[in-house]
Amino acid sequence: MKKKFKLTDLDCANCAAKMEDAIKKIDGVKEATVSFMTQKLTIEADEDQFERIMDQVAEVCRKVDPDCVINR
Repeated sequence: MKKKFKLTDLDCANCAAKMEDAIKKIDGVKEATVSFMTQKLTIEADEDQFERIMDQVAEVCRKVDPDCVINR
């Protein structure tokens, strides 16, 4: 399953790169991209685990950039 999410208040390209690297390490994630320019997160993950994965993605994003919000 592949989904796109709008990000709010992503501060810098470096933060986006750190988020992307951390999200790719989450179990069940097949592919992830975080774009600072478009303020978007694209994630491909196992459909049956998607909610659990998204909860972990939100936690990772808070650690890297506390102001960033994933609009689900």
